[in-house]
Amino acid sequence: MRRLRHLALSFMILLAACVTVNIYFPAAAIQKAADEIVDDVRGTKDQKQPEEKKGDTQSRLLDSLKKFVGPAEAHAQINIDVSTPAIRSLKQAMKDNYPQLKNFYDKGAIGENNMGLLEQRDAGGLNLKEKADLNRVMGTENNNRAALYNEIMRANKLGSDSLPKIQRIFANSWRDKSQPGWWIQNDGGGWQKK
Repeated sequence: MRRLRHLALSFMILLAACVTVNIYFPAAAIQKAADEIVDDVRGTKDQKQPEEKKGDTQSRLLDSLKKFVGPAEAHAQINIDVSTPAIRSLKQAMKDNYPQLKNFYDKGAIGENNMGLLEQRDAGGLNLKEKADLNRVMGTENNNRAALYNEIMRANKLGSDSLPKIQRIFANSWRDKSQPGWWIQNDGGGWQKK
């Protein structure tokens, strides 16, 4: 009997100590970093602060009960590092490139695609020199953006499967922070003016 109690007590202690660690893709942290980078590159600051969602009473009660019943869940905290020398250098290059790009955005010659890169839209109104400048500046920007996304992936030790996710998150930031009248591509591939 005593041995059975000891075994039951040991089992309960093991069950209570069970912790599940979920390693997840840090989408929210990358979105925050993307918004800050886009603001820095374009020299803008979004004045709107997202409203904090309040959970209903039932959800809060269930969350409280989870602490006492069943295995606890611990999330691996990932702090997105966007301050490596390579990332700072790429951000500065993109910031320096932006005034030339803005002219082409305003003319409707380029747009933000749904993978975080620039695409040519309507270059018909540009002269030969402007078209050459557009190709040069757009190529430089897309190379910098691709390098930035790869560097964020490497600096934060994320797997190569995370690269398309990083690109889509940055695409959201570039599009959301575009000015009215600029071309943006939606997630389905359709183009529209913001």
